[in-house]
Amino acid sequence: MSRMSVFGSALYLGFDELDQVISRQPKGGSEGYPPYNVEHRKDGESGDDFIRITLAVAGFTPEQLDITLQGNRLTVAGAQTEESDKTFLHRGIAARQFRRHFVLAAGIEVRRAVLQNGLLSIELVRPNVETTAQSIPIETPGQAR
Repeated sequence: MSRMSVFGSALYLGFDELDQVISRQPKGGSEGYPPYNVEHRKDGESGDDFIRITLAVAGFTPEQLDITLQGNRLTVAGAQTEESDKTFLHRGIAARQFRRHFVLAAGIEVRRAVLQNGLLSIELVRPNVETTAQSIPIETPGQAR
């Protein structure tokens, strides 16, 4: 039995990689830590659109966080080390590790990342690319290229 593809129509050509990305995404709810927001924003100075991912990473320092972009996959990871010399009467804040992945569309670039007040904000932009029309010559059999 073959699975139904999002891009199963013959009109969608060359979307095999995107179809694989979509099929690899978890179908149910994923781990909720750390919580995050994804916003569509407009830059006040330039008026350019951008996307902001904000993760709640209270207790993490910049040295404990790692942001990597490999291909079209943005990964945010955090690791805290436990201090063994502490004796807790109550422990409600866990020192835990996390790894959160975001799949970016082609052409999206990371503009900057800022850690402020326990929130890690990552700004993504898509540079304006001029679209051009191209005329394709039609050849006939026997015609030299």
